Amino acid sequence: MDESKPLKVRLTFSVILVGVSLLFAAVVTDHWAVLSPKVEEYNATCEAAHFGLWRLCTKRIFMQAQGPKEKGCGPISLPGEHNCSYFKHFTPGQSSEIFEVTTQKEYSISAAAIAIFSVGFAIIGTICVLLSFGKKRDYLLKPASMFYTFAGLCIIISVEVMRQSVKRMIDSEETVWIEYSYSWSFACACASFVLLFICGIALLLIALPRFPQNPWETCMDAEPEH
Repeated sequence: MDESKPLKVRLTFSVILVGVSLLFAAVVTDHWAVLSPKVEEYNATCEAAHFGLWRLCTKRIFMQAQGPKEKGCGPISLPGEHNCSYFKHFTPGQSSEIFEVTTQKEYSISAAAIAIFSVGFAIIGTICVLLSFGKKRDYLLKPASMFYTFAGLCIIISVEVMRQSVKRMIDSEETVWIEYSYSWSFACACASFVLLFICGIALLLIALPRFPQNPWETCMDAEPEH
Protein backbone atom coordinates (compact mmCIF):
# COMPACT_ATOMS: atom_id res chain seq x y z
CA MET A 1 0.00 0.00 0.00
CA ASP A 2 1.25 3.48 -0.86
CA GLU A 3 2.28 4.99 2.47
CA SER A 4 1.46 8.50 1.27
CA LYS A 5 -2.08 7.59 0.24
CA PRO A 6 -3.75 8.29 3.64
CA LEU A 7 -2.08 11.70 3.74
CA LYS A 8 -3.22 12.49 0.20
CA VAL A 9 -6.77 11.45 1.07
CA ARG A 10 -6.86 13.65 4.16
CA LEU A 11 -5.44 16.67 2.34
CA THR A 12 -7.91 16.26 -0.51
CA PHE A 13 -10.77 15.75 1.93
CA SER A 14 -9.79 18.95 3.76
CA VAL A 15 -10.07 20.94 0.54
CA ILE A 16 -13.36 19.20 -0.25
CA LEU A 17 -14.74 20.26 3.13
CA VAL A 18 -13.99 23.86 2.19
CA GLY A 19 -15.94 23.33 -1.02
CA VAL A 20 -18.84 21.76 0.88
CA SER A 21 -18.89 24.71 3.29
CA LEU A 22 -19.02 27.15 0.36
CA LEU A 23 -21.81 25.06 -1.16
CA PHE A 24 -23.91 25.24 2.01
CA ALA A 25 -23.23 28.98 2.31
CA ALA A 26 -24.42 29.55 -1.26
CA VAL A 27 -27.57 27.46 -0.91
CA VAL A 28 -28.85 28.94 2.36
CA THR A 29 -28.07 32.62 1.69
CA ASP A 30 -29.89 35.10 -0.53
CA HIS A 31 -27.13 37.19 -2.09
CA TRP A 32 -26.91 35.50 -5.48
CA ALA A 33 -27.92 38.56 -7.47
CA VAL A 34 -28.60 42.24 -6.78
CA LEU A 35 -31.21 44.05 -8.89
CA SER A 36 -31.54 47.78 -9.29
CA PRO A 37 -34.32 49.85 -10.94
CA LYS A 38 -33.79 53.13 -12.74
CA VAL A 39 -33.82 56.14 -10.44
CA GLU A 40 -36.26 58.72 -11.78
CA GLU A 41 -35.62 61.39 -9.16
CA TYR A 42 -33.01 61.96 -6.51
CA ASN A 43 -33.26 63.01 -2.86
CA ALA A 44 -35.98 60.35 -2.60
CA THR A 45 -36.17 56.64 -1.81
CA CYS A 46 -35.85 53.82 -4.34
CA GLU A 47 -36.16 50.07 -3.92
CA ALA A 48 -33.32 47.67 -4.77
CA ALA A 49 -33.49 43.91 -4.30
CA HIS A 50 -31.29 40.89 -3.80
CA PHE A 51 -32.36 37.27 -3.88
CA GLY A 52 -31.20 33.67 -3.66
CA LEU A 53 -32.74 30.28 -4.22
CA TRP A 54 -35.48 30.61 -1.62
CA ARG A 55 -35.99 34.24 -0.66
CA LEU A 56 -36.25 37.76 -2.06
CA CYS A 57 -35.17 40.78 -0.04
CA THR A 58 -35.93 44.40 -0.88
CA LYS A 59 -34.33 47.51 0.52
CA ARG A 60 -35.58 51.09 0.43
CA ILE A 61 -32.58 53.34 -0.07
CA PHE A 62 -32.48 57.12 0.08
CA MET A 63 -30.74 58.33 -3.07
CA GLN A 64 -28.89 61.60 -3.25
CA ALA A 65 -27.55 63.17 -6.44
CA GLN A 66 -25.35 60.80 -8.43
CA GLY A 67 -22.93 61.09 -11.29
CA PRO A 68 -24.07 60.88 -14.93
CA LYS A 69 -22.96 57.23 -15.24
CA GLU A 70 -24.86 56.08 -12.16
CA LYS A 71 -28.50 55.53 -13.06
CA GLY A 72 -29.47 52.64 -10.81
CA CYS A 73 -30.61 52.42 -7.23
CA GLY A 74 -27.89 51.51 -4.77
CA PRO A 75 -25.44 50.20 -3.94
CA ILE A 76 -27.34 47.68 -1.82
CA SER A 77 -24.90 48.20 1.04
CA LEU A 78 -26.35 51.65 1.78
CA PRO A 79 -28.56 51.86 4.87
CA GLY A 80 -32.29 51.50 4.42
CA GLU A 81 -35.46 49.67 5.38
CA HIS A 82 -34.96 45.94 4.77
CA ASN A 83 -37.73 43.43 4.09
CA CYS A 84 -37.44 39.74 3.11
CA SER A 85 -40.03 37.17 2.09
CA TYR A 86 -39.82 33.58 0.87
CA PHE A 87 -40.97 32.87 -2.65
CA LYS A 88 -44.68 32.14 -2.84
CA HIS A 89 -44.27 28.78 -4.57
CA PHE A 90 -42.17 27.54 -1.62
CA THR A 91 -44.38 28.98 1.12
CA PRO A 92 -48.00 29.41 -0.05
CA GLY A 93 -49.68 32.37 1.56
CA GLN A 94 -46.60 34.53 1.92
CA SER A 95 -46.19 37.60 -0.22
CA SER A 96 -43.59 37.76 -2.96
CA GLU A 97 -45.33 39.75 -5.68
CA ILE A 98 -42.14 41.38 -6.88
CA PHE A 99 -40.66 38.00 -7.66
CA GLU A 100 -43.76 36.75 -9.42
CA VAL A 101 -43.68 39.77 -11.73
CA THR A 102 -39.96 40.00 -12.40
CA THR A 103 -38.78 36.44 -12.99
CA GLN A 104 -40.02 33.03 -13.94
CA LYS A 105 -41.31 30.59 -11.36
CA GLU A 106 -39.88 27.65 -13.29
CA TYR A 107 -36.35 29.04 -13.14
CA SER A 108 -36.42 29.43 -9.37
CA ILE A 109 -37.84 25.97 -8.73
CA SER A 110 -35.33 24.37 -11.11
CA ALA A 111 -32.32 26.14 -9.59
CA ALA A 112 -33.41 25.27 -6.05
CA ALA A 113 -34.13 21.62 -6.89
CA ILE A 114 -30.77 21.13 -8.60
CA ALA A 115 -29.00 22.79 -5.65
CA ILE A 116 -30.73 20.35 -3.27
CA PHE A 117 -29.36 17.46 -5.34
CA SER A 118 -25.92 19.01 -5.06
CA VAL A 119 -26.18 19.21 -1.27
CA GLY A 120 -27.42 15.62 -1.13
CA PHE A 121 -24.51 14.35 -3.22
CA ALA A 122 -22.04 16.27 -1.04
CA ILE A 123 -23.50 14.81 2.17
CA ILE A 124 -23.42 11.24 0.84
CA GLY A 125 -19.86 11.72 -0.39
CA THR A 126 -18.76 12.98 3.02
CA ILE A 127 -20.35 9.99 4.75
CA CYS A 128 -18.50 7.65 2.37
CA VAL A 129 -15.14 9.33 3.06
CA LEU A 130 -15.64 9.18 6.82
CA LEU A 131 -16.54 5.50 6.61
CA SER A 132 -13.50 4.83 4.43
CA PHE A 133 -11.19 5.78 7.30
CA GLY A 134 -12.00 2.39 8.85
CA LYS A 135 -9.86 -0.65 8.07
CA LYS A 136 -10.18 -2.15 4.60
CA ARG A 137 -12.80 0.38 3.48
CA ASP A 138 -10.78 2.24 0.87
CA TYR A 139 -13.26 1.07 -1.75
CA LEU A 140 -15.66 3.74 -0.46
CA LEU A 141 -13.36 6.48 -1.77
CA LYS A 142 -14.36 5.75 -5.36
CA PRO A 143 -18.12 6.34 -4.92
CA ALA A 144 -17.33 9.31 -2.66
CA SER A 145 -15.27 10.91 -5.42
CA MET A 146 -18.12 10.47 -7.88
CA PHE A 147 -20.65 11.98 -5.46
CA TYR A 148 -18.43 15.05 -5.01
CA THR A 149 -18.02 15.40 -8.77
CA PHE A 150 -21.79 15.16 -9.25
CA ALA A 151 -22.29 17.75 -6.49
CA GLY A 152 -19.98 20.16 -8.31
CA LEU A 153 -21.76 19.61 -11.63
CA CYS A 154 -25.19 20.14 -10.05
CA ILE A 155 -24.26 23.42 -8.38
CA ILE A 156 -22.76 24.86 -11.57
CA ILE A 157 -25.95 23.91 -13.44
CA SER A 158 -27.92 25.72 -10.72
CA VAL A 159 -25.63 28.73 -11.19
CA GLU A 160 -26.32 28.76 -14.93
CA VAL A 161 -30.08 28.50 -14.39
CA MET A 162 -29.90 31.46 -11.99
CA ARG A 163 -27.79 33.42 -14.47
CA GLN A 164 -30.33 32.87 -17.23
CA SER A 165 -33.12 33.92 -14.85
CA VAL A 166 -31.40 37.20 -14.05
CA LYS A 167 -30.64 37.86 -17.71
CA ARG A 168 -34.28 37.36 -18.68
CA MET A 169 -35.41 39.66 -15.88
CA ILE A 170 -33.18 42.46 -17.13
CA ASP A 171 -34.13 41.95 -20.79
CA SER A 172 -37.88 41.82 -20.10
CA GLU A 173 -39.87 44.99 -20.78
CA GLU A 174 -42.30 44.03 -18.00
CA THR A 175 -39.73 44.56 -15.24
CA VAL A 176 -38.38 47.70 -13.61
CA TRP A 177 -34.83 46.38 -13.25
CA ILE A 178 -32.15 47.95 -15.44
CA GLU A 179 -28.97 46.89 -13.64
CA TYR A 180 -27.80 43.73 -11.96
CA SER A 181 -24.71 42.29 -10.34
CA TYR A 182 -23.81 38.93 -8.89
CA SER A 183 -23.00 38.90 -5.21
CA TRP A 184 -21.03 36.77 -2.76
CA SER A 185 -23.47 33.84 -2.62
CA PHE A 186 -23.05 33.45 -6.37
CA ALA A 187 -19.26 33.54 -5.93
CA CYS A 188 -19.47 30.87 -3.21
CA ALA A 189 -21.42 28.60 -5.56
CA CYS A 190 -18.86 29.02 -8.34
CA ALA A 191 -15.95 28.42 -5.95
CA SER A 192 -17.61 25.30 -4.55
CA PHE A 193 -17.98 23.92 -8.07
CA VAL A 194 -14.25 24.34 -8.74
CA LEU A 195 -13.22 22.71 -5.46
CA LEU A 196 -15.72 19.84 -5.53
CA PHE A 197 -15.22 18.96 -9.18
CA ILE A 198 -11.41 19.09 -9.20
CA CYS A 199 -10.98 17.43 -5.80
CA GLY A 200 -13.58 14.81 -6.65
CA ILE A 201 -11.51 13.77 -9.67
CA ALA A 202 -8.32 13.95 -7.60
CA LEU A 203 -9.86 11.70 -4.96
CA LEU A 204 -10.81 9.19 -7.65
CA LEU A 205 -7.25 9.11 -8.96
CA ILE A 206 -5.90 8.61 -5.45
CA ALA A 207 -8.36 5.76 -4.84
CA LEU A 208 -7.43 3.86 -8.00
CA PRO A 209 -5.09 0.86 -7.60
CA ARG A 210 -1.40 1.43 -8.16
CA PHE A 211 -0.43 0.93 -11.77
CA PRO A 212 2.47 -1.39 -12.68
CA GLN A 213 5.85 0.30 -12.31
CA ASN A 214 7.68 -1.82 -14.91
CA PRO A 215 6.76 -3.04 -18.39
CA TRP A 216 6.98 -6.69 -17.29
CA GLU A 217 4.81 -6.16 -14.22
CA THR A 218 1.09 -6.86 -14.57
CA CYS A 219 -1.70 -5.48 -12.46
CA MET A 220 -1.95 -8.85 -10.76
CA ASP A 221 1.74 -8.65 -9.82
CA ALA A 222 1.45 -5.15 -8.34
CA GLU A 223 1.64 -4.82 -4.59
CA PRO A 224 -1.84 -5.15 -3.03
CA GLU A 225 -3.28 -2.21 -1.15
CA HIS A 226 -4.13 -4.23 1.98
